[in-house]
Amino acid sequence: MLRLTKIFHFEMAHAIHGYQGPCKNIHGHSYELHVCFQSNKPVTGSIPPPGFLMDFKDLKKMVKGPVVDKLDHSLVLSEAYLAAHPGIQYDENLQVWQMEPSAENILYHIQKIIEPLLPEDLKLVHMKIYETKDSFAEWFAD
Repeated sequence: MLRLTKIFHFEMAHAIHGYQGPCKNIHGHSYELHVCFQSNKPVTGSIPPPGFLMDFKDLKKMVKGPVVDKLDHSLVLSEAYLAAHPGIQYDENLQVWQMEPSAENILYHIQKIIEPLLPEDLKLVHMKIYETKDSFAEWFAD
């Protein structure tokens, strides 16, 4: 089994509505996102020319534009958070989600964006997102 992983970095702010710790306040992270793909077809022996499952440039385009560029330097808040804090001004970098923008939910959000963009012969199998250098959430395909 062969897998390809591409790593991305972005800056994003969020707040978690209903949480009683410091994450209830708007704050930011320097995220590191690992996105792992695998072939839908069995791979035995060498891979025919050009010798790779998919060009890393193409993987980068598939994730960077629709995911990283949209989240980078944005503020992500839930509808519930905005309802509880009506003084927050809408701005071009504000994204409003139905769910809380926790690390776990960020992964689900990214999954929903990436999976429809994949070529037929690749599947998304794993993602990991670091909020800090020693705290991360992981998603695995079933």
